[in-house]
Amino acid sequence: MTEKQPLDRQTMANRLAMEFHDGWVVNLGIGIPTLCSNFVHPDRHVIFQSENGLVNYGPLAERGEEDPNLVNAGGQYVVEMAGMAILDHADSFALIRAGYVDVTVLGAYEVAANGDFANWKVAGAKGGGIGGAMDLAVGAKNVFLALEHTTRDGKPRLLERCALPVTAVGVVKLVATNLGLFEITEQGFLLTEIAPGYTPEDVQAVSGAQLTVSPNLREFRRR
Repeated sequence: MTEKQPLDRQTMANRLAMEFHDGWVVNLGIGIPTLCSNFVHPDRHVIFQSENGLVNYGPLAERGEEDPNLVNAGGQYVVEMAGMAILDHADSFALIRAGYVDVTVLGAYEVAANGDFANWKVAGAKGGGIGGAMDLAVGAKNVFLALEHTTRDGKPRLLERCALPVTAVGVVKLVATNLGLFEITEQGFLLTEIAPGYTPEDVQAVSGAQLTVSPNLREFRRR
């Protein structure tokens, strides 16, 4: 029997990046999503955009390659690509709100079976602001999420309905967790790929919503 192997964050990000089409403008949110820019398509050119104003940047910079002027939305140093542009905040959000972003990859605290998600406020927190996530959630043509399958204390993040304040309603299409890949369908979460060593029953046991298992379920893709 194969040992259970939860997916690491780079693998989760890589899998979502495999879904990016040639020529797409891709916005990457804070956290796991920023790792998507490390994935290199052999035959596609993807334009990464960050809400702080970089357009057409590359992977995270190696030690010694850092340029203090070039950081992604998470404040991580990134590599300059040929033709890169730097926008001010107003122009960056004009690009987002005008519908030029083909997909945004965001982190989340919770995601619901109907495509709602919550990523800006945790239970009991006072104040706080929703930030640019609301613009991205409605301005991008596609919304993908990358998140751990459960909280640190083992509570599910995939739910029938979000318990936390919702960022946007019914917009999520694809979800990658450390246990698998899920499409949002009219029937809810569809498990299409699964982490090595896990069974659908294992994943269902730590989910707060009923899962449908694809008849073509396969092990999580790595390339």
